Amino acid sequence: MNGQPAPHVVDRIKDIPLYRSSVAQGYFPILEKSDIAAGFPDNWMTPALAAALESGEAEYVLSTGTNHARMRLIRPPYFLLRSYYRLWSEHPELSRTWEQGCSRVSLTTVRATEHVARVNARKRGAEPDPAPEPGERWLDERTLYLNLELDPALWERADVERMLAEIRTVQQAHPQGLYHLDCSSYHLAHLMAKADEWGLWDAFPAPATVVHAYEYTPLNVRRLLVERFGCPVVDLFGSTELGYLYYSDGSGRYRPYLEDMSVELLPVLPGSTLYSLIVTSVRNPHMPLVRYRSGDCVRTDDGSPDPERIVRFSGREKELLVSRNGQVAQGDVDDRVAAASSRVFVYQLHRLNGEECTLCFTTFDGQPLSGPETEALRGGLAELTGMRCEVQHREHIPIGTSGKYAWLVNHD
Repeated sequence: MNGQPAPHVVDRIKDIPLYRSSVAQGYFPILEKSDIAAGFPDNWMTPALAAALESGEAEYVLSTGTNHARMRLIRPPYFLLRSYYRLWSEHPELSRTWEQGCSRVSLTTVRATEHVARVNARKRGAEPDPAPEPGERWLDERTLYLNLELDPALWERADVERMLAEIRTVQQAHPQGLYHLDCSSYHLAHLMAKADEWGLWDAFPAPATVVHAYEYTPLNVRRLLVERFGCPVVDLFGSTELGYLYYSDGSGRYRPYLEDMSVELLPVLPGSTLYSLIVTSVRNPHMPLVRYRSGDCVRTDDGSPDPERIVRFSGREKELLVSRNGQVAQGDVDDRVAAASSRVFVYQLHRLNGEECTLCFTTFDGQPLSGPETEALRGGLAELTGMRCEVQHREHIPIGTSGKYAWLVNHD
């Protein structure tokens, strides 16, 4: 793109104050999240947008804030949900459950459940209940949110029994006993572990299809989902402000889903084969984003900046590890973890200084790694980072206040 979007994109954004100087200059610099927020909403306001806000065709929303500070956004009502539903209806492996009228059970962060409860309470002109009943957790007629607690590792038996009972209610309401399970992969893995621990696995209805989205999914967690459920398990990649951009197919390869979008890959550093994802999108007509830095890092199968060759979404740009061997992404560490042991569940790397780090981890079965597994993990991380690396088994790694795990902690 070289700083100049296609003419049809320029025509769509030429009246937006934020872009006027770029239109005049014929060059569009990278759009950062701070640029979106600066002067909001006046930097986006046009007569057409003001009319859309007045009529209800556009609305103000907040991003979830799980990977960065919460941003105020303007978009059509149910923008992200409609993006999800359309992709679900068109995906080669998921479309069957869409066409069969499956309900979608969503097991993800408590922040997402709270958002749904707030929306429903606002419709009633009431305050949201801190422990909303199922009726307050239906986003629409097809999607029920389950989670009511921040840290899934701390779910008690009553929490698990409630969620499994709600899943069964949804499943039994379908003529063929089918349902579609949408999840944060960590949350689902915790539910599976708890069901095993308390002898509740037989009370967990098998889903017809599974989607994991919301965050980076470690290889070991994805392997667990695929092996235990034996149904299509699809990864969706997207964001609150953009909608969905890529999906995985049956072979695990990512396919672009870029209607009204285009993508550039820029090296995170000169010469790097780890790329920043830069997106131009007019899918949201009220807040089109031109050369927007999503904050995500990707790798391609040949190291080139070809968006068609993306094979890995490797984590967040702001969470890159600065090591003796250069910048390391979560996906790079994850490769070494998975190669050392398939039993590692949640892990968190603590960079103590430029010379040493410690990887704290839990396991699916709660037991420490064997000696050979420990040595393989320590050696793999040391080779990757060029740093002295220790590994420590933990019974619990707390989740962040956002409802997501921070994989990297810097102690500088």
